[in-house]
Amino acid sequence: MKLVWFRNDLRLADNPALRHACAGDEPVAALFIISPTQWQQHKMAPIRQRFMFAQVNELGRELAALGIPLHLLRVETFAEVPAALADLCRELGVTQLYANQAIEIDELRRDHTVTAALAEQAVSCHWFNGCCVLPPGRVLTGSGEMFKVFTPFSRAWLKALDEDGFVIHRAPTPRGEPLPWQPLAERAWVDEALGELTPDPRWPVGEAEALRRLNIFLERAVVDYGEQRDFPAIAGTSVLSPYLAAGIISPRQCVAALQQRLGYRPQSKAQPGFVWLNELIWREFYRHLLLLIPTLSMNRPFKPETAALPWSWDPDAFAAWCEGRTGYPIVDAAMRCLNTTGWMHNRLRMIVASFLTKDLHIHWRLGEDYFMSRLIDGDLAANNGGWQWAAGTGADAAPYFRVFNPTTQGQRFDPQGEFIRTWVTELADIPAAYVHQPHDWLRLKRRQDYPAPMVDHAIARVRAIEMFRSLEK
Repeated sequence: MKLVWFRNDLRLADNPALRHACAGDEPVAALFIISPTQWQQHKMAPIRQRFMFAQVNELGRELAALGIPLHLLRVETFAEVPAALADLCRELGVTQLYANQAIEIDELRRDHTVTAALAEQAVSCHWFNGCCVLPPGRVLTGSGEMFKVFTPFSRAWLKALDEDGFVIHRAPTPRGEPLPWQPLAERAWVDEALGELTPDPRWPVGEAEALRRLNIFLERAVVDYGEQRDFPAIAGTSVLSPYLAAGIISPRQCVAALQQRLGYRPQSKAQPGFVWLNELIWREFYRHLLLLIPTLSMNRPFKPETAALPWSWDPDAFAAWCEGRTGYPIVDAAMRCLNTTGWMHNRLRMIVASFLTKDLHIHWRLGEDYFMSRLIDGDLAANNGGWQWAAGTGADAAPYFRVFNPTTQGQRFDPQGEFIRTWVTELADIPAAYVHQPHDWLRLKRRQDYPAPMVDHAIARVRAIEMFRSLEK
């Protein structure tokens, strides 16, 4: 018996672990492990759990149609997984385990222990690259080190992809008679472990849905992506991040679909489609970094010297940021959108992260954790990479003086205030001319229903720069 262990790769197509397990005539079973306590420690958002379980339910149904049973194990923490998995392998008569490689340090340690535990009962483990187009470690400098800056990594990644190419693994064919599948909602112990499992209707699951979204984006928006991606009131992005984070679609499928749509693989900014491809390469960059620099999974900055920065931990200021009460409309709209929908536009993620770290001078770790506790697309590599980029502690060529002005960012990327008025209901009736600096208009109307700016950006910017310059002394 072969056992396929699904993790953040909840799909049939382009799943190398599943594809290799289904080679040959041996019986195949599948497994998904529920670890509620561990997920809580990792700040996994409830909306992400519901999304993931809706997809596990869909995956179980599809596997059952192929004659492959999906087993569910509840194991509270990763430390308990090796023993529980060894017991299941004995029970099922498993001789080989197949899984796609994890990149986070806790998951890597768990998998290392699993390998050792299963070896004691003659079960061999096979690990595959299922989360990246090119496996971590493939794209290195001439001296064999990981790139510290994105742009040269991007160039080297494109060159390596040209040299290596890539393969899209087909979904397996049926391996026997269809099997029954009991929906997760009917399993009392699953409900007890995770609470309400009703999926959010804004985020339908399924590989077909992920491909549908990808194809609509490629048809309607990819050519203009570079010009429209920064405007949150415009449907100019793919909105595929939840599907990539859960592994409902693979980055290889995205690259292949882009090539098929354009008829070529873009190589420079001058070519349509390159800006979106470059975003996929950013995703690769952060995942490679996380695997090759394990301290990034341990709340440590990429630039060690920045650990000495005098960050604030002010709970009241942090709460105002979390709740969208900063007095800066674009920041507040973004945070309220996140709290309601579990998703945030990428430009807004940069704006609110810059505001927390450079205007409020609050430690990026608080923002990173809060995002993970709310985001449907919470992914340690991307989230950590983005927060450290914004905070000035991460892998970035630009010096620390990048400080976003929240007012001018709003004026530039939400010029008519459409996004702001959608989410900051106190400003729903404000004229566009005042929407980014509403306080004079509100005073004239004798209204006090929207907070004053909690900081003066000009003063806060100078303080942020001084914080970093103090490290040079």
